[in-house]
Amino acid sequence: MALPEVKQSATEARLSALTMPDAGCTRAAREDALARVLETGLPGRRDEYWKYTQPDTLVSPDAIPAAVFSDDEPLMFSELDRLSIVFVDGVFNAEESDDLTMEGVTIDRLEDICCKDIHWAKDLYGVLETRGQSPVQRPLAALNTAFASDGVAIHVTGKPTKPINLIYRHASPTSDAILHHVVRVESGAEATILETGPAASRFNKCTEIDIADKGTLHHVRAQGRDHERRAATHMFTRLGTESVYKSFTLTVNGVLTRNEQIVELTGDDAVAHVAGACVGDGDFHHDDTVFVTHDAVNCESRQVFKKVLRNGATGVFQGKILVKQGAQKTDGYQISQSLLLDDDSQFLAKPELEIYADDVACSHGSTSGAIDETALFYLRSRGVPTKDATNMLTLAFLAEAVDEIEDSALAEEIVSRLEGWLARRS
Repeated sequence: MALPEVKQSATEARLSALTMPDAGCTRAAREDALARVLETGLPGRRDEYWKYTQPDTLVSPDAIPAAVFSDDEPLMFSELDRLSIVFVDGVFNAEESDDLTMEGVTIDRLEDICCKDIHWAKDLYGVLETRGQSPVQRPLAALNTAFASDGVAIHVTGKPTKPINLIYRHASPTSDAILHHVVRVESGAEATILETGPAASRFNKCTEIDIADKGTLHHVRAQGRDHERRAATHMFTRLGTESVYKSFTLTVNGVLTRNEQIVELTGDDAVAHVAGACVGDGDFHHDDTVFVTHDAVNCESRQVFKKVLRNGATGVFQGKILVKQGAQKTDGYQISQSLLLDDDSQFLAKPELEIYADDVACSHGSTSGAIDETALFYLRSRGVPTKDATNMLTLAFLAEAVDEIEDSALAEEIVSRLEGWLARRS
């Protein structure tokens, strides 16, 4: 079927502004991804999974300029002992990055992979992204696979002694970054990956994660600082038998952020937890779109998303649990909640369950409301000022999502940043 003229024109305009890198061993995957983009077109507001979020600025030929925010506050996790990998406007910065050598893990740049005919990432690059296109098309991810100019391949073979921190710095008001990462966690291996920073004026990032049997990956991401930035991110994760994947995202600031998590539980007894907390003020639009597929026996998944919105901010949650035939003993949990601090903000939710097995325990819930006046009165009656009481209740509301972080030091820093954000805007 031919694309509508408007969608075809928008797709052609965006592609005309891009150049496919010298592809090496990723060439076949890139060409396949480009063919899929041409076939489906880039997203428009009429697409089912974009009806709550206007994608125009994410697919336009040029990025809308975004001011670079500058203050003395250090980036998240800067006090932790970690291996830092720095990208400035989507380009790897060797001078600011640490030595990429660490026991238990091998890290290569995407550029180096493209120069080799044989590399482990060749069998992963674009594979999970392609699988994630069904039953829902994700053309921005396919665009990323075709045109990503930088990124890293992380091969976890043991248990590194410190986390790997991908740091995204924003330097140019007109930067337009496309990054693609691939992660392979071998059997019995375990690692933590951190992501921090605004990245660029417009950021398109795709991460493919393959976790082998009994492998474990912890992922904690912090998006914030530069408010005028726009971002569309995708994380495609496949889990083997008895493997574990736990991901948490904190978002503060940002005119437009769309985070997609696509998770496949393909091995028995696998566990996947995906969580997020966001606080938005004013011209803030934040979209979490999650699709979890259970395709094995006795697997567990959790989706926990909390949003605090005020001064006209908009929050979106689209979450689905798909339980395939034969995926018995599935335990699927999904909760999305918003705290609206005024009458101008809005929360748009679309929770879904699709189940083809009969021995499962799946639930979903979505609520939206204001501060509990009884709890607020209780705190005020004991001498707590209204603003402080509101902030305390807000942090309590976000706690369920933050509790999904296993590392207490990381969780404490997330809470500290949330406290600072709320205090500055009280």
